[in-house]
Amino acid sequence: MAVTDLTVTGADGSPASLSGFAGQVLLIVNTASKCGFTPQYAALEELHRRYQDRGFAVLAFPCNQFGGQEPGSSEDILSFCVGTYGISFPIFGKTAVNGRHQSPLFRGLKEQAPGMLGSRAVKWNFTKFLVDRSGRAVMRFAPATPPSRIAPHIEALL
Repeated sequence: MAVTDLTVTGADGSPASLSGFAGQVLLIVNTASKCGFTPQYAALEELHRRYQDRGFAVLAFPCNQFGGQEPGSSEDILSFCVGTYGISFPIFGKTAVNGRHQSPLFRGLKEQAPGMLGSRAVKWNFTKFLVDRSGRAVMRFAPATPPSRIAPHIEALL
């Protein structure tokens, strides 16, 4: 499965194809506005700006499955992210990353890049999946991993 073959839910609630990201290196992150890791938005934006001209993008998927830390509407989320962190990377609609209603995107990411000891579940907000130019997840990073530590891995794929 190439992530760029999938359609997800856009921030406006309509279907959004990921095909426009074909051939790019991606960092796909499940995000939340009320999480202890929320300040990572600033570092994610820095990565996005630093590498976007070389074919890289951060894609954010807000998720309310962990402690109810993303309670707002898509409009609230966008307003917060742009107003607080100056986010310019795409933010999609709220997404389930685990469970019966999980997004096919996250099901595929978890199969391609399992966590510690082969775990498939996403454990918390700000789990990061690095996707190569062919659209396959090649690495998973824990929520506590600072985005700056992912930069060498991004550069290797660019």
